[in-house]
Amino acid sequence: MTITLSIAEVERDTGLSKDTLRVWERRYGFPKPRRDAFGERIYAPAQVTKLQIIKRLMDAGHRPGRIVARSLDELRSLSAAPGNAAGPEASREAELTALLDAVRRHDAAALQQGLAVVQARHGLRAFVMDIVAPLSSRVGEAWMRGELRVFEEHLYTECVRMALHAALHALPAAAGPPRVLLATLPGEPHGLGLLMAQTMMALEGCACLSLGVQVPLADLAAAAAAWRADIVALSVTGTMKRRLLLTSLEQLHSQLPAGVALWVGGAAPAIGRRPIEGVTRVASLAGIAEALASWRAG
Repeated sequence: MTITLSIAEVERDTGLSKDTLRVWERRYGFPKPRRDAFGERIYAPAQVTKLQIIKRLMDAGHRPGRIVARSLDELRSLSAAPGNAAGPEASREAELTALLDAVRRHDAAALQQGLAVVQARHGLRAFVMDIVAPLSSRVGEAWMRGELRVFEEHLYTECVRMALHAALHALPAAAGPPRVLLATLPGEPHGLGLLMAQTMMALEGCACLSLGVQVPLADLAAAAAAWRADIVALSVTGTMKRRLLLTSLEQLHSQLPAGVALWVGGAAPAIGRRPIEGVTRVASLAGIAEALASWRAG
C-alpha cells in the first residue's frame, strides 16, 4: 500500500499553508502532488520531509526561491551548515531528532526521560502541539517506510501515553462546561490522537471522560445520555474505510440525545472532503480552543 498525505496533513506537519504549497507547485514545480480518485492533492512522505527542511531553512532566513528547487541532500547539507543551527526551530528539531533516535534504539528509559525533560521545558500545551504531534507523524512515516519495526512504534506509543496520562492526572479537576465524552469508533484502533485531544480539552477547562478505542455506537450514545455529555468527540485516522466512517457518523448522530454535539478530529481524508450533516470537523489540535470558544459563545 502506498502511503500518501492530504494537503491538510502536509499543512499540519510542515507549518506551510495550503496557499503556499499551491503557489510553489506552480512557480517552482515542487512539491509535485498526485491526485486521488476525488481529484484532491496527495503527497508522498519524501516530499513532506523535504518541505519540513525547507520550512526550517526559511525560519533561519533563507528565501524560498533559492532553496525550493534544491535536492534533498543539498537541503540537508545547507541545514547542517553553520548559521542554521540556532533559534527555537533548530532547538525543537534537535529535541525531535533525539527522541526519534531513542525510539530507533528502542531505549524506553531514554525516551521516557527525554519526554519528561521536554515537557518540563515547554509546558504541557506546547509539548502536545510542538513535540508529540510532529513526532507521532514522523514515527508513523518511519514505520510505513520500514525504518521502524512494529514493536518500536508500540514502544513509542506507550511511552507517550504514560507521559500524557501522568500530565492529565496532575491537572486540577475540571467541572466543565462543556462535558466532553471522547472515544474512537468501531474499526478505529488508534487512540493516541484521542489522548492528545483530551489533553488539549482538559487544558481548556473541559470536564473530560474517555471511553478509549472502538466503542460500539449504542454504548457511545448511552454513555452520552448517562453522563450528560455536551459533546461527543471522536478521533479518526486513515485506518477506517471511508464508507464505514461516514455511515458510522450518520448512525451515531441519529442515536445521540438531542442537543449533544458530535465533533470529529484526525487525519482521515474522508472527513475533510465535504461537510457531514450534524458533525463538526475540528481539523487540528490547534483548532480545539477555537471550537470550544465557539461552543461556549453559542
